[in-house]
Amino acid sequence: MTDGTGKQGQPGQTSKSGQPRRPALAPSKVLTAEALAEAVVRGERAAIGRAISLVESVRPEDEIAGRKLLELLLPRSGAATRVGITGVPGAGKSTFIERLGMHLIGRGQRVAVLAVDPSSGVTGGSILGDKTRMPKLAAAEGAFIRPSPARTTLGGVARRTREAMIVLEAAGYGVVLVETVGVGQSETSVSEMTDFFLGLFIAGAGDELQGIKRGVLELVDAVAINKADGENKVRAEAAARQLAAAMHMAGRDDGEGPAAVVTCSALTGEGIERVWQIVAERVERRRSSGRLEERRREQNLRWLSTLVHDRLEAMIEQSPAARDAMEMAKRAVRDGRTPPSAASEMVVSAWLREVRTAGLGHLGG
Repeated sequence: MTDGTGKQGQPGQTSKSGQPRRPALAPSKVLTAEALAEAVVRGERAAIGRAISLVESVRPEDEIAGRKLLELLLPRSGAATRVGITGVPGAGKSTFIERLGMHLIGRGQRVAVLAVDPSSGVTGGSILGDKTRMPKLAAAEGAFIRPSPARTTLGGVARRTREAMIVLEAAGYGVVLVETVGVGQSETSVSEMTDFFLGLFIAGAGDELQGIKRGVLELVDAVAINKADGENKVRAEAAARQLAAAMHMAGRDDGEGPAAVVTCSALTGEGIERVWQIVAERVERRRSSGRLEERRREQNLRWLSTLVHDRLEAMIEQSPAARDAMEMAKRAVRDGRTPPSAASEMVVSAWLREVRTAGLGHLGG
């Protein structure tokens, strides 16, 4: 069983607060949202995993229970530092995250990693092998790694990543690292759920700037040139100078100045402490100025809009009338008889007629 720190306890013992420890979560026991929330707050790993699975589920009965669970956990969330990490393929994101995570655990932090795996466009499946790529961190008592499939979500972030963050923060993890699939303009979604956005790149692969989209440079708070060791160290330092100049050209106007550019080596650990210092200092400046709280408010509003859109889309997809209308609309668009704008109106109108016929009368009914 575990106490609030995630450490094992014995039956009959008391917690640091002097309260009797409750029994650990039974693997097969069906829990109420209240009981599951209490187990999450106590830091029980099985409960944390079960809670994240619940809020990620798209089954209607699970979504109801998941919403209740999030309502219970939300007041206990918000204290963690949320860091999004993206990078080009081969940049060593998993190795970097493991090294950074172990560094933070060594400083007394509890670290959670939401590692989003790429999904197959054909089968929808994903490898979910992040724990094998971070063996030391996966075995560390103060860490929790949760791989999640990206499915078709833009930006390489799983559909329920934000909800999973609430669970992990309520469980007492002070740093939440979100590893994304890769670099792309849709990585905007990463910056809209984290306090700090880090880009991880490498040198020695040709034109250092060619594969990095301008939109990404405008979003990141810092860039770390990884694999700055051995013979590659000189190339990494040269790439850092190029990127520093690019940051000034990106023209950020958030009042915080250009993104920092540093070199590091996840292999040797050199520069990792400096990377975290940059993260911690910028987040603290945002917190003390009130910008962090405002940033999170804006993120929540965008999250609300996204969820409303997703909910309406799901309702339309579940409507027999809308599905029939969609098939007709597809044929009409494919044959060139109807423009997509008019065809989309046909689908929505069919759904609204079904809603009214069912007696709901309005979208919230």
